[in-house]
Amino acid sequence: MIKTLLLLVLSTMLFAKYTNCEFQNKNYTEICKKVIKKGVPVYEANLFLLSSKTKKMDERSFKLFHPNKIKTHRANEKKANNALVKYLPKIIEHVKKYDKVYDRAELKYGVNREVIAAILMKETKLGIIKPSYDAFEVFNTLVLKVNPKTKRERWLLNMGKSNMVSIISYCYNNGFSPLECNLASSYAGAVGIPQFMPSSFIYIDSDTDKVGDLTNMNDAILSAAKYLNKKASYSKLIQWEKIPDMSKVEADWYEYDFEHKNASFVYSQSTRTGKKYDCFACDKKELQYLKKYAKYIMRYNNSSNYAIGVMRLAYDTHLSITK
Repeated sequence: MIKTLLLLVLSTMLFAKYTNCEFQNKNYTEICKKVIKKGVPVYEANLFLLSSKTKKMDERSFKLFHPNKIKTHRANEKKANNALVKYLPKIIEHVKKYDKVYDRAELKYGVNREVIAAILMKETKLGIIKPSYDAFEVFNTLVLKVNPKTKRERWLLNMGKSNMVSIISYCYNNGFSPLECNLASSYAGAVGIPQFMPSSFIYIDSDTDKVGDLTNMNDAILSAAKYLNKKASYSKLIQWEKIPDMSKVEADWYEYDFEHKNASFVYSQSTRTGKKYDCFACDKKELQYLKKYAKYIMRYNNSSNYAIGVMRLAYDTHLSITK
């Protein structure tokens, strides 16, 4: 009789634990409620947030979110652009190899193959770079360790929570259990060949009837195109004859960026914060067509140097494959 009562109490406690979103960590409570709104049953949401994965923290990735590390990364962007020019033959070879997939991407989304290939080169060198972190652990670490006292810390915490919501929803919808929910990522939690943040998984596309896989090159190509089409409204192929010599534009931009503390290639003011910038292309009539496409690319990565690096690689790729 006592044994029966004990089993009843234990089963009741277990059942109660999985029928609500109440956690000691209020951030988990918020994540749980948002996940449920996305269609994940409360029981399944609890399975993820009570699994052993939430006990893991990635101190290595957490250190790389330090402002000094981000500042160094941005400073190295120009070096990265210059270094990638030598990979132009690899890009050309890649574009030819996946010619049919790029045909489908251009037809479906109106995004140039040269731009997609340049992005994939910048992100993971066309899939050569293999991520060594786990996205769930990266964002779980932010949720557990960030003390939101500053604006930046609040941003990091919210980013951690929103991406955990996306990961749990993605894994549940695709039939992955908590312990199977292993998404190899960069230190920042970006996943796959095109380096999508989990909050951008809604843009994943597939070249088959199966679930899109960002580690599959065909799917990576289509997903990058879909991202630019849906998020940036990039829907018309570049008329390359309207693009000026990108090697000269790039050199002129780097000089301008060096001389101006708050330089932007395309913006005079931030639409989100109101911050004012010294805009390189705004008053140059000959750069307005390029400026439009640079803006599209900056929806993928909000860095002028990133956008110019992509356009330089894409421009050179176009010249090479049309000779």
